[in-house]
Amino acid sequence: MTDKAAPLERQFGDVRVPVLVAMAGLPGSGKSTMAEILAGRLGATAISVDPIEAAILAAGIDADQPTGLAAYLVAEKMAEQVLQSGHSVVVDAVNAVEPARLQWRDLAQRCQVKLHIIETVCTDDAVHEERLSKRTGLVTGYAVEQSIADYDEWRGAAASLPRISLDTCRPLGENVEAALAFLER
Repeated sequence: MTDKAAPLERQFGDVRVPVLVAMAGLPGSGKSTMAEILAGRLGATAISVDPIEAAILAAGIDADQPTGLAAYLVAEKMAEQVLQSGHSVVVDAVNAVEPARLQWRDLAQRCQVKLHIIETVCTDDAVHEERLSKRTGLVTGYAVEQSIADYDEWRGAAASLPRISLDTCRPLGENVEAALAFLER
């Protein structure tokens, strides 16, 4: 009998082999929507960096401290625990720079699981601006401008990571199917 809820977790008798999916993309590019849908379709645990950073700030840690780095490290530790328990993980984070991207590569290697990166882009500036205008919470105009300025090209060791880039101006269903096909390769 096969488990249709988790097509990525290869079946070996009663043992599943988990996978790590790392989302990447600017705020408002659609990565959280894709992460939630993919986690649901895969039966995976979704871990998002934004609410972790919001909790760090709500705890009274000054915003001038490296709260973003702390949130990534907490997300990594949570993902590691889930992977070690035999379940797949979808990490929802901007992953703007190579060290962040390689963090997931290193985690996948430590946990001996496959890593798949799904990058979301929004090629229509007006659609992107509209999405951002509807957001509340951590994402401010400054945070978006900083993310855009800091978002590195995929080069160096990160360029060799298994990655698909999806334009979220395309229909959501098409992007979900493209992502699932990429993950099943």
